[in-house]
Amino acid sequence: MSNSIEIRTEKLSKNFGNIHALVNLDLEVQRGSTFGFLGPNGAGKTTTVRILSGLLRPTSGTATVCSYDVNTQRDQIKAVTGLLPEAPGLYSKLSAVEFLEFVGALNNLSGETLHTRIDQLMSLMGLESRQNDLLESFSSGMKQKVLVASTLIHEPQLVFLDEPTSRLDPAASALVKELILVMAKEIETTFFICTHMTDFAEDVCDIIGILNEGVLTTLGSPEDIVQKIGANDLEEAYLKIVGGEVDKSKLLSWRD
Repeated sequence: MSNSIEIRTEKLSKNFGNIHALVNLDLEVQRGSTFGFLGPNGAGKTTTVRILSGLLRPTSGTATVCSYDVNTQRDQIKAVTGLLPEAPGLYSKLSAVEFLEFVGALNNLSGETLHTRIDQLMSLMGLESRQNDLLESFSSGMKQKVLVASTLIHEPQLVFLDEPTSRLDPAASALVKELILVMAKEIETTFFICTHMTDFAEDVCDIIGILNEGVLTTLGSPEDIVQKIGANDLEEAYLKIVGGEVDKSKLLSWRD
């Protein structure tokens, strides 16, 4: 793994009126690493991804992604990154192949190169027999597989994944996990992964950042975080950090 910095932020902040969605984020992500971004709903994870992927301007602070500035070079960032948002849209009247052709064209891919990649990705996802069917006939898990393929089709230098295994069954989740690990190791693709799945993050991510109320409170390897907090695993450590431990004695208190 090279030592170059793929993402660097300094005092990166985003406000929506009086709401401080992201507060003075200082972060570095190395090329070829798998960075896991954890935090409760509303913590600011998706806001961070939108800024870093060039979809949203920060209120203050600076950041570079693949050496491009998030304020002045957003088109360049979009060209070298891939983004799988948490609630992506699909053109349901297109077939899987047609949708991937469309995404490929947006990324300046065409001809034999594009169709070879489509065939390979559809086979990898186990969708080769359905690739000419309309997306409206696909299950939610099958649609998610197509979306993962569309995010990777142009072999981006850096990939933002927001809840990548949502709607996937265990076998498909395992496939995505292995794909991330292989791409990071073999071709130094960098992954920035927002997830609520602590077991997934523990298996896949080199470094974990925990965001709470817009503030990065914890940063380190999964092992270091678990050891520092004195927990048995990352889930227990996460719950201790964000204050989400369950009081089992109160679970049935509503019946009193």
